[in-house]
Amino acid sequence: MRRLAIPLALTLALGGLAGTPAHADRQTGGQMGGQAGGQADKVARTAACQGDWLPGTPTAADVMGGEISLVGLPAYKLGEKVDWGASPYKNRSWEFVFQSLRWLGTLVVEYENTGERRYLDRATELAKDWVAHNKYGARGTKPYVWKDHPVSLRTQPLLCLSEHVKDAWLKDSLAVHAKLLANPALYKKGHNHGIDQDIALMGIGCRYGRKDWADLASRRLTGTVKLDVDSQGALMEQAPRYAVYVYGRLQVAMTNMKSCGRKVPGQISSRAEALKDFIAHATMPNGFMVPLGDGSAETEPKMETGTPKQKVKVYRAGYVFGRTAFDKQDSAYYSIRFGPGMKFHGHEDHLGVTYYAQGRDVLVDAGFHSYEKSAYRYWTLSPEAHNVPTVAGAKFRPRTSSRLTKSSLGDDRQAFRVTDDAYGVSRTRSVLVNHGEDLMAVLDTASGGKRVRNLWRFAPSLKVVSNGGGKVVLGDGKFKVTLLQLSPSCAKVGGQRVERGGKLGWVSPTYLSRQAATVVVSPAAKSLLTVVVPGTDAPKVSCSGGKVTVEGVSFSARLL
Repeated sequence: MRRLAIPLALTLALGGLAGTPAHADRQTGGQMGGQAGGQADKVARTAACQGDWLPGTPTAADVMGGEISLVGLPAYKLGEKVDWGASPYKNRSWEFVFQSLRWLGTLVVEYENTGERRYLDRATELAKDWVAHNKYGARGTKPYVWKDHPVSLRTQPLLCLSEHVKDAWLKDSLAVHAKLLANPALYKKGHNHGIDQDIALMGIGCRYGRKDWADLASRRLTGTVKLDVDSQGALMEQAPRYAVYVYGRLQVAMTNMKSCGRKVPGQISSRAEALKDFIAHATMPNGFMVPLGDGSAETEPKMETGTPKQKVKVYRAGYVFGRTAFDKQDSAYYSIRFGPGMKFHGHEDHLGVTYYAQGRDVLVDAGFHSYEKSAYRYWTLSPEAHNVPTVAGAKFRPRTSSRLTKSSLGDDRQAFRVTDDAYGVSRTRSVLVNHGEDLMAVLDTASGGKRVRNLWRFAPSLKVVSNGGGKVVLGDGKFKVTLLQLSPSCAKVGGQRVERGGKLGWVSPTYLSRQAATVVVSPAAKSLLTVVVPGTDAPKVSCSGGKVTVEGVSFSARLL
């Protein structure tokens, strides 16, 4: 089973601690003991420490052994004295996760679970050493240590430690964290980082009786949620997989509010609930989320979403999600992108499509590689990494919005039209998806007499079998897919170029991975009708009088 791979979406459950600083007698699961070789401490399991906020790796045993593995990279040897400026892989995600100190928190949780004092002693030693060597604003402190997200996420393990360590150095450090979290200039409004900042600030405010901090966190959170999740439940960060993270964090935030004696605003609870429908629609029949924006193909939402009533959903945030059925792995599924210009975790994928049919990926995006500042990362953001039309000879204008201008929704067939002026002229794409006899038809045009060219990226397992006469056949064993290209007047459009590897033929199905895939690049034409037919290498096709028939399925060459 593939695992959720979100290196910076650190799912922390920050237990809300209401009232006075003394919480050592609070417990959620009874007293623990059983220390080998001596009397174990009688320790209460605390809300601040227990929960699902800890990563699967490293374990407490790993940390005690002096090795930690973060974001799937090889284990790093900590040593007795930790080098807090270490960056062994020059990887931004590794640095942020290292500085979040979640791995340190595993020791405190293990102390609560076993009563073995050695875990608490080592956690205290490490945390105290971190505080001493990472003073805010000090010359030797790495700048990223006090970035907004590490500050937010580090609050969880430090609050957990504060349940058992009452020393001034720890309380003072949490106060520094709180002041940064409360600073409006550093606040990430309308973003999942802002949600994390508010959860952290409320945790410190409730832990130490600072009502002003808790009030601020509650007030800001309401505004951020309204910006980050729209009234339809769509996440506005332009990468559906982050909806899983935001949903989980809002559950934590609401629990913390209640623990802090506060009423949860209706705008937070209602939009958190609406996220479940969005996640369900953005999940493909294979159980993994459609990898749009900064989303990898291995993101599996391990949560109960329920089954939406609609099989096709149009979100004003810029998504069309459609399928033939829920809970059937061989269901057909497609996505179409439009909406606000690229921001946050989005890519330049407007007018792009993905397609899943007969139990497998057919058309895919290049995906998410990492947050590293590399040429390949920036390429994955570009139009060329997506199944989009481009305008020949025109310059692309980044962050341009696009519109859904027309749609037709039937049980067995849906069609949509989207348009923008990202190349200085109108480029328009019409998409028709037929079910039963599976096919996707796409018509691309541009205004002002300009010519369009399009790119089609196929799942890595599909390789070219034949290419000629406006027909490209790809296959994986017995499974075949045919791509046909015509003009709306029914003339065949030949001259397709195929790349596998090279400049365009790549996908990143998992974090830091890069895999060759087949990309079909069309010739430039005033209009291009592309038909993708899964499951056959010899579809029966006819076209005359502006009417196309494929395997007995007829439609207008104009689609809409």
